[in-house]
Amino acid sequence: CNESLMLEKLPACGKSFEEMMKKVDSKKWCNLTEFIMYYDNFTQCTEREANNASCFWPNPLAEGFITGIHKQFFSNCTSEKVHWEDPPDEILTTLILIPVMLTCAMITLVVWCSKRSDIL
Repeated sequence: CNESLMLEKLPACGKSFEEMMKKVDSKKWCNLTEFIMYYDNFTQCTEREANNASCFWPNPLAEGFITGIHKQFFSNCTSEKVHWEDPPDEILTTLILIPVMLTCAMITLVVWCSKRSDIL
C-alpha cells in the first residue's frame, strides 16, 4: 500500500466534495437527502484513490481523512433523541381491539361458511 500516494490524492476528493457542497444551503447540511449524490461521489472517489494506491478501503488513513471532512461539514448536526411515548389508553385499546374483533369475525365467517357448504 502506497500510503503517501493515497494521502496525496485524497484531498482532491475532499476539494471536489467541498465544491459540490457549496451548491447546498448550509442550513440543509444535516439533511442527507439534500446531498446524498455528492456524498456518494465523495465516497467513491476516496475508494478509487485508495485502490489506485494499492490500499484497502476503508483503512485507518482514509477513515481519518473522511472523519476530517465530516467534522468540517457536519459538526453542527446533532442527533436529537426521539422520546417515544405510549399512546393514550383509549387509542391503545382501540388499536388492540380492532384486529382482535376482525379476527373473531373472520373465524365466525369461515366456520359459518364451512357448515353451510351444501348451499354454496
